[in-house]
Amino acid sequence: MEIHAVVGSLATQRAAAIGLGLFADGGVVSGEAAELDARSGGLIRGVLERGDFSGKEGEELVLYLPPAARAGRAILIGLGKAEGFTLEKVREASARLAAAAARLKVPQLALSIPGRQRLIAGIGEAAQAAVEGMLLGTYGFRELKTKAEENGAAHLTARLLWQDGDTLPTFERGLEAGRKIAAAVCFARDLVARPSNLLTPTTLAECARQVAAAHGLRCTVLEKPQLQELGFGALLGVARGSAEPPTLSILEYRGGEPEAAPIVVIGKGITFDSGGISLKTAENMERMKYDMAGAAATLAILKAVASLGLRLNIVGLLPATENLPGATAYKPGDILRSLSGKTIEVVNTDAEGRLILADALAYAQRFSPAAMIDLATLTGACRIAVGPLAIAMMGNHRALRERCEAAAALSGERVWHLPLWDEYFELIKSDVADVKNSGGAPAGTITAGLFLRQFVGEVPWLHLDIASTAWVDEARPYVPKGPSGAGVRLVAQLLRTWAAHPAAAVQALRAGV
Repeated sequence: MEIHAVVGSLATQRAAAIGLGLFADGGVVSGEAAELDARSGGLIRGVLERGDFSGKEGEELVLYLPPAARAGRAILIGLGKAEGFTLEKVREASARLAAAAARLKVPQLALSIPGRQRLIAGIGEAAQAAVEGMLLGTYGFRELKTKAEENGAAHLTARLLWQDGDTLPTFERGLEAGRKIAAAVCFARDLVARPSNLLTPTTLAECARQVAAAHGLRCTVLEKPQLQELGFGALLGVARGSAEPPTLSILEYRGGEPEAAPIVVIGKGITFDSGGISLKTAENMERMKYDMAGAAATLAILKAVASLGLRLNIVGLLPATENLPGATAYKPGDILRSLSGKTIEVVNTDAEGRLILADALAYAQRFSPAAMIDLATLTGACRIAVGPLAIAMMGNHRALRERCEAAAALSGERVWHLPLWDEYFELIKSDVADVKNSGGAPAGTITAGLFLRQFVGEVPWLHLDIASTAWVDEARPYVPKGPSGAGVRLVAQLLRTWAAHPAAAVQALRAGV
């Protein structure tokens, strides 16, 4: 799908279809809608007066226009109430318009930013949101289909209209940012959608090499012999049950000052999770290819950061393995010695993601980072705690959490802060080791985060549990069923705001917890 910025009025566009968002405000027709209505002989006003269209959020109607209107069709999308109209509503409405045009198989779509007259946001942010919605709303994973599914998106050219030529450069920068971030999200979705027989720890490492080569990143892959030599006992313990060897992919982006400490982003990369000896039930186990969604997001974030040319130093770590119940698999009751030297009692082999992250967090400290952020489909309890609409956020530093919350408001990927109170440690206290890898069902998401905290040290750290958002059961306007690319837009936005004022960001972190 191609999207171009164009200065002009919606009503004067020659296109197969034009997209128009209307608020549910009692049939008021104004602005571009009024101009289009006049060219179409009162067609829009007529459907509103007859009650064929009310502007209710998500409502759609296709009108066939007379020749005087220049465009062949008008796709009307309801925007709901004008009060409180947000960037997220722009994404959703833009996604609906693009998806409707794709279903109609029209070659061109012209549209303005839906609801822009009521939107309190910058020009660039609005353009970015519209482009993200259009590209993400027409996404589909089709690379393994032997017969191509035609949805029209690949043949759709969209013109995103702006009325002020003087501010067009700002508008275009927002459009370009939206395009690059959406491409990164779609890349993450593709990785998660691939089955585990095609996406192994080794092939994930090869994907990391390809991203590095395409974007000028440094990539190092540690394989099993090197992991053994360095002492990655927790990662190697999880890997024991699989014939597939584990890997740790390290990507380095150097866009900031040479002496500036990097931000390390870490993604859990369990390319298939059977639960190990603590075997999962058969129902929906095929989805457990998605347990590397944190690693996919991390790789996509590095791709976005490099595409945007952010003036930061970023390191990405992708610890990867399968978790299977092979003859040599680690067992409940085993004790693993992690890279940090801490010992871990394994009470549940299905609590494996935190084990590989423990070693990755310890390794990350070798880069003397300014901050660490991990993304992981870590706990089933996350679905109970926050449901499918929010990422569970934990961390040891208030300023970093607040930055994440601000990024969530802009990106539309909501977060909810859960506490890491010391009293919860009693649930993961071991009688025979430094810590045990599961505290059971009570506060399961929190105790998993508290486990990770034992391997963080004093570095400002943020943990994002994306278990409830990385796979979608019911499609939303710009998030189809299946892999969502959760966390990519959120962390990319956090890093963009950090890059805008890096000295202030570091100062805030140094100010204290």
